[in-house]
Amino acid sequence: MVLRIRTVIILVCAQLLISCFGFSQSPANSTETIIVMPFENASAAPGIHWISEAFPEVLSQRLASPNIYALTRDDRLRAYDRAGMPAEVHPTRATIYRLVEQMDVDYVILGRYNFDGRTFSTTAQILDMQHRKLLPESKESGPLTDLINIQTALAWDLLRSLQPNFSLDKRVFASNAPPVRLDALENYIQGIIATTTADKVQHFREAVRLNSTYNEALLQLGRTYFDDRQYDQAIAAFAQVLPSDPPAREANFYLGLAACYEGDFSRAQTAFNFVATRLPLPGVLNNLGVVTSRLGDNRQAAHYFQKAVQADSSDPDFNVNLAVTLTQTGDRPDAVHFLKEYLILKPEDVDAHLFLSKISDSSTPVATAKIPAQRLKSNYEENSFRQLFLGIQAAAEERLAKTDPVIHAQFHVSRGQELLTKGFAVEEQKEFRKAATLDASSAEAHAGLARTLEVENDIAGARAEAEAALRIKLFIDPLLLLARLDLRDNKAEAAAQSVDRALQLEPANPSALTLKRAVAAKLAQKAQPLPN
Repeated sequence: MVLRIRTVIILVCAQLLISCFGFSQSPANSTETIIVMPFENASAAPGIHWISEAFPEVLSQRLASPNIYALTRDDRLRAYDRAGMPAEVHPTRATIYRLVEQMDVDYVILGRYNFDGRTFSTTAQILDMQHRKLLPESKESGPLTDLINIQTALAWDLLRSLQPNFSLDKRVFASNAPPVRLDALENYIQGIIATTTADKVQHFREAVRLNSTYNEALLQLGRTYFDDRQYDQAIAAFAQVLPSDPPAREANFYLGLAACYEGDFSRAQTAFNFVATRLPLPGVLNNLGVVTSRLGDNRQAAHYFQKAVQADSSDPDFNVNLAVTLTQTGDRPDAVHFLKEYLILKPEDVDAHLFLSKISDSSTPVATAKIPAQRLKSNYEENSFRQLFLGIQAAAEERLAKTDPVIHAQFHVSRGQELLTKGFAVEEQKEFRKAATLDASSAEAHAGLARTLEVENDIAGARAEAEAALRIKLFIDPLLLLARLDLRDNKAEAAAQSVDRALQLEPANPSALTLKRAVAAKLAQKAQPLPN
């Protein structure tokens, strides 16, 4: 199952790159995969054992970058499970080497810490798996109350070892780290390592009480409630994760599932749509299709299922869900086709065979058939996607590094536009930002960035980038974006000017004509006299 998911994601990522300038994946790969192991506690001081697990959490967050993919605790625990090792075990270095060799990582970070009652000290070393050697130690120390700052400083040291050209000042690097109270971090870690639901809930709730915007703690609190089938509590926790924070995608995925299990399909649809507009993975689109169908819009549901099948035709659930929905829209021939595809994958499903016999006969009313239940996907696959996407992206980047900056920027613009059509909002914004950095005179880069900022509701940023694009070149995309922003701000006259300029460039542009009608309606509304 995991291999099939990874294969699907590889194909999706490869398509994104090949479609841009015809680049295919190179064997070279400048994106490194790392795993941070729990640090060894060399101190006899009581009450600091939890810090062992705090290092992987904090360092992984700090080290993650466009060129470094940090495996998660779940990745590590799955590897432990495959090796028959308990989660709480501290393996020897020889065991660690054998373990991570099976995980296909480039670097392992090993470390230890000590506390003598006054000073907390820590050392870390990078194990280079490719060259089978340990890099020089990195050391940091300070008061125990400065633990998070010490960990952040250690992360900077390790980044310098991994990337000698890393030039960000240490103080600036530290200031960019999200603020977290030490007692909140302790409760978060205690929640992660707790073995009972009650203990997990207690610690995660305390972490959130101490640090109300601690999105990682809110996510884990929601996941704990979700796993315990306390769906109302899970929804409340997930809903507090800030939409602009990376954990929001996973939080909304599980919020959607919880709302669906509670029968609140409208809320589930909103949550799944939030994820799909930012990272339209097949499972997310499938779930969006299920709840949209439950709300009665089977044609739109079929659209989502078709996109899921296009991304992964080997998933039986996607095929049967599409078949069921097409049956409900009256499209029996296509429903029969996808149900047959499902039965190739699941030939033992007796009910599906009976359903096929019913819908294959056009004289048989659908109401007499026992319709298979639509299936939700409960696994969120963002980490697999990002790991593989980064690897493929790095291969193309390596080949472009020595080209002319204008050509390099054009590649990122094209890739951003391709991502835009597929709905990968986070990745597309990175591409347009990279293009604008490489070539500040690229109007297309500024226009693309403006569109992504508009999606994020960053109105000021979107307007600034659209205006920057128009200062370089007059073309329709930024004009329409400015018109949309002005219409949103009830500046109908300004919106009308932008639309008129756009239609002068492309008189038959459908988006411009639609926007012109919306502007005209707004102007007519403003012209109406006020009631007495």
